[in-house]
Amino acid sequence: MKTLLKWLLRLIGGLAVLILLLLAWFWKNDLPKETLRQKYAQPPSAFVEVQGMEVHYRTEGNAQDTTPIVLLHGTGASLHTWDGWATMLAANRRVVRLDLPAYGLTGPHPKGDYSMAAYVSFLNDFLNQLRIDKCILGGNSLGGSIAWNYALQHPNRVAALILVDAGGYPASKTTRRESPVAFRLATVPVVKDLVRYVLPRSVIEKSVANVYGDPSLVTDEVIDRYYELSLHPGNRRAFVDRMSSMSKPTDTLLVKKLNMPTLIMWGDRDLLIPVECAYKFHRDLPNDTLVIFKGLGHVPMEENPTITVEAVKKFLTEIK
Repeated sequence: MKTLLKWLLRLIGGLAVLILLLLAWFWKNDLPKETLRQKYAQPPSAFVEVQGMEVHYRTEGNAQDTTPIVLLHGTGASLHTWDGWATMLAANRRVVRLDLPAYGLTGPHPKGDYSMAAYVSFLNDFLNQLRIDKCILGGNSLGGSIAWNYALQHPNRVAALILVDAGGYPASKTTRRESPVAFRLATVPVVKDLVRYVLPRSVIEKSVANVYGDPSLVTDEVIDRYYELSLHPGNRRAFVDRMSSMSKPTDTLLVKKLNMPTLIMWGDRDLLIPVECAYKFHRDLPNDTLVIFKGLGHVPMEENPTITVEAVKKFLTEIK
């Protein structure tokens, strides 16, 4: 018995030393807000106070457009994931994009609430602040899930939906899924507590490569952006808090109640939310268009904005 106890104590001591060494080697302090804003909040970036947060957003394009396109990014991303689309759509439309709570330059929610109900409430307050009464609402991954949940609660404010590899439907048990490394670490007991302070650039690099259909397209500039914005004060803690306390998803049977025109877009190499989920949206939405992109992954609008935006332009023309 004493031998077993000694062995356990040595094991615990060894693990403690290993954790301290990892902390010492990979520890990275948060970057100052102003440093990040100087780099990632260049014009036309602006900030608006919503629910006690300084929310980073951009408005571009036709100021006379009364039904702007509002774009919501996914987990771990920022409004920059829509750079290509914003540039190409702003020639004729008003495009609004923002950093959701827990991400980008918006940072953590004061109450630490990252439930779907909280995100829907936040989005409603944001649109009110910008005096947007009605919009075409688009979202990728988490942003897509927020978009259709928002449309369920506020159907009169959503003229149309654009769902890009959107969250919501569970994949079948037989489908191979591969979550980014950072996502997995943020849910492992003990390890997730380290992620609040330690999230190496190499982990971010692997995670971004995971969501591209062609990892060779992931540039150092893209990795730096994801990594540096993760170092915004409070973002690593918020990331872990959201991944660890995700609320029960909305019943997807409610999707059938959405009557507004909807464009469903998916990369057929999406390892996080497999393409089978695109067909589930297509099955249940009564007024939709489905476009599958060969060779693209979970963030097709970032991986190849030129090809994917053409589907959006066509959709916008057809719903007029």
